[in-house]
Amino acid sequence: MKGLKNPQTNSDHLLEVRNLQTYFITYEGLAKAVDEASFWVDSGEAVGIVGESGCGKSVMARSILRLIPDPPGRIVGGEILFGGVNVLSLSEKEMQEIRGNKISMVFQEPMTSLNAVLTVGDQLSEVFRLHQKGSKKEALEKSIDMLRMVGIPSPESRVMEYPFQMSGGMRQRVMIAMALACRPSIILADEPTTALDVTIQAQVLELIKDLQASLGTSMVLITHDLGVIAETVRRVYVMYTGKIVEQAEVEDIFDDPLHPYTRGLMESIPSLEGGEDKYTERLREIPGTVPDLCALPTGCSFYPRCPQAKAVCRKEAPPMIEASRSHLARCWFCK
Repeated sequence: MKGLKNPQTNSDHLLEVRNLQTYFITYEGLAKAVDEASFWVDSGEAVGIVGESGCGKSVMARSILRLIPDPPGRIVGGEILFGGVNVLSLSEKEMQEIRGNKISMVFQEPMTSLNAVLTVGDQLSEVFRLHQKGSKKEALEKSIDMLRMVGIPSPESRVMEYPFQMSGGMRQRVMIAMALACRPSIILADEPTTALDVTIQAQVLELIKDLQASLGTSMVLITHDLGVIAETVRRVYVMYTGKIVEQAEVEDIFDDPLHPYTRGLMESIPSLEGGEDKYTERLREIPGTVPDLCALPTGCSFYPRCPQAKAVCRKEAPPMIEASRSHLARCWFCK
């Protein structure tokens, strides 16, 4: 990448995370929010990272952009290779060349991400002026074009509005416009539809999917919703207690989930099939909760909630086992 001076590191992928470790020092102890997690994304590809809240998905995304507050958090190990360059070795100035310009992020709640006292146009223009220079007038014209591209009506007038004057769906479209403003190589979309109603969720997801395809931008979609994953990405990484516990093509995850945690997520999805009993049948759930990251159980971290746990699960953490060339799971009994 132009402007980056550190030596290249071998990687065939646009983005590759290798054995990433991001820890937080808390009053309760050391929380291993991301613990030796690895995944990769190719140019133009959309992949998903799925799991319950507290599994480390958002922390991993923020780690890629080096947005972890230090203290209390710190990236203590691993590599994050972007275009063959390990971003963990870059200076803060070099990282500023990447954030928003090469790698962008769409956050969960736009109302807390957008500045309430600046107009939408001012905030969009700042992105252009920071990374592409140019005059204030040129930046405003580009901002209007971006609002038009993400489907906001009357962009010439909307660009002068403040975030509180817009609906949740409109604000999320503004966030997407900001993320795409500099035509980044990759977008990290962190639960981009969480705060929206179902109808608006569908519209925003369709927008992200269409823009990602038309612009050729890679995407990492972070969500707890496997239904969203099914409609949007090609490959899936399932995350639990900071680790990737299963990875596969999206069809394989749905046709043949190997890890008990993945099966639990699948079974907790409401079904649209069946007879009258489907309205009275209790929705299945994964028993228990995600364990405290400061006091993880020995062995497999999922065994306290696992219906098929054996003695070995309590004693020894399983490695990532290859069930097929593209389908791997971190479970002693996945084959």
